[in-house]
Amino acid sequence: MRYTEFWSRLEDVLGIRARSWAQDHVLTALEGRTVQGALDEGEDPQRVWRAVHAELELPERDR
Repeated sequence: MRYTEFWSRLEDVLGIRARSWAQDHVLTALEGRTVQGALDEGEDPQRVWRAVHAELELPERDR
């Protein structure tokens, strides 16, 4: 998954709050990092998306 696809998916789910949520929301699945922090540290966007998907309890079709 490319970063552009990741952000597009997150914006589809959270709308204009996506970037703010990514900077503020800490996910246990990302070892206590925020989404933005994990991406900034080089985490694979696909792994980050899976963590977001689980955290937000999104439908399987959005995986």
